[in-house]
Amino acid sequence: MSDVNQLAQVSLAARLAEKICGFSKQQVTKKALQQAKTCFLDTVGVTLAGIPEDCTQILLRTPGVAEAPGSSLIFGTDLRTSALDAALINGTASHALDYDDFNSVFGGHHSVPLVAALLAVAEERKYSGEEVLLAYIVGVETELKLARAVHFHHYDKGWHPTATLGTFGAAAAVSYLIRLDQQKTTMALAIAASLASGIKANFGTMTKPLHVGQCGRNGLLAALLAENGFDANPSVLEHHQGFLNVFNGPGTFDAEKLFAGWAEPLEIESSDVGLKQFPCCGSTHPAIMMMLNLVREEGITADDVARIEVLPHGRRLRHTNTPHPKTPIEAKFSVQYVVARALLDGTVRLKDFEGDAHNEPAIRHLLQITQARPHPDMADDAAEQWGAEVVVELKDGRRLSRRVDNLVGRGGENPMSSDELWEKFEDCASRSLPREQIAPLFERLETLEAVADISQLTRLLQVSSLRGARKAEAPVSFASRTEQEAPETTWVP
Repeated sequence: MSDVNQLAQVSLAARLAEKICGFSKQQVTKKALQQAKTCFLDTVGVTLAGIPEDCTQILLRTPGVAEAPGSSLIFGTDLRTSALDAALINGTASHALDYDDFNSVFGGHHSVPLVAALLAVAEERKYSGEEVLLAYIVGVETELKLARAVHFHHYDKGWHPTATLGTFGAAAAVSYLIRLDQQKTTMALAIAASLASGIKANFGTMTKPLHVGQCGRNGLLAALLAENGFDANPSVLEHHQGFLNVFNGPGTFDAEKLFAGWAEPLEIESSDVGLKQFPCCGSTHPAIMMMLNLVREEGITADDVARIEVLPHGRRLRHTNTPHPKTPIEAKFSVQYVVARALLDGTVRLKDFEGDAHNEPAIRHLLQITQARPHPDMADDAAEQWGAEVVVELKDGRRLSRRVDNLVGRGGENPMSSDELWEKFEDCASRSLPREQIAPLFERLETLEAVADISQLTRLLQVSSLRGARKAEAPVSFASRTEQEAPETTWVP
């Protein structure tokens, strides 16, 4: 029996590879395409915002990193390197600010493991925007099906799903893009199983975004190795010392959920996909929105408040319970800080996680009167996992509260408008690109499926004669960006 004993008598990885290789353009609905483009656009924007961050710049200064020859661009620079190094650096930048999209089923960030790796290899091999989008959709499908098979045990155990499951997503997406057959795709997935890593203990540090850069690089590496004949155990997922039993444990996963409803409908269409309106951990967003609702609807100010109680769903609080953040990164994982900031400023922006913003006297006072605890009415095993209630006690004795039971970022029935997408993108991109490149880049991303060669996109991500990033001289108004909305796509079966 050849072909690695017929892929170990049809292993889980081989069955998954069959799904991946069998995916076709005809399965992509208009809704799926639009959601994919929106997530892709948003990811490029937050990557540009993350290029100047310390975690990215330290990588660039590290001997041996980005020194390999190659044609793949480090965004916001004129530096080109290997696809592997570009995936590592751009991938780290994409999560540096924790401003990227996320998914409640995934328990993490579904786009960042994929976008940097796909753009790096697509630029090197001159793939089209349509091909990249199809591969992205395959990567998301793979990540989310794995998540359905291993959660919530995988998440609660302490693994960072963005990294552990994202490695498989990147391997699947790149394998599809470079047209590996089923046997080689199986090998790519099997190799990825030994490259998957990332623990939540490193949340709130530079290592969290490094998880993303590394998982994208590792998924890409797995596919490239498989392309060249590297082998691995095709039964690595179900083996008694394989991924599912080691990372989860016997009896804590359901492998058949890997295949149930594959692409029917596509995971990218789900209302569980959420874009971030605020540049901090997505688990804090329901509480931020409830405080903003109080501010807008009740007209309260920080001076009116005697005490604040934040009651998120328990799963949202475990990694965001940081009462007194000491660094900007810790502030991103402090539900107390972001709720206080929402009360003080009526919004939460990138500047709130820079310099000494978390030590402002007004913020420190609000942190002293803010308490957080798990919501007693939101069970860990509830169907809805993204709820929060915020209660404020005013100095005049009144108690006001707002509650939401499920708010997964901006998506589903509450999508970001084109204006909101542009405002976020411009704010992010201006940290790395000159103003004249931002609007053309946005418009190119809006019609990514029409790009014949991905270099038509990446040339708008290049800044001449700079290794790092630069600020734009002035913001670009949405009105000046375009006279009309981007043309409606016709890429529908």
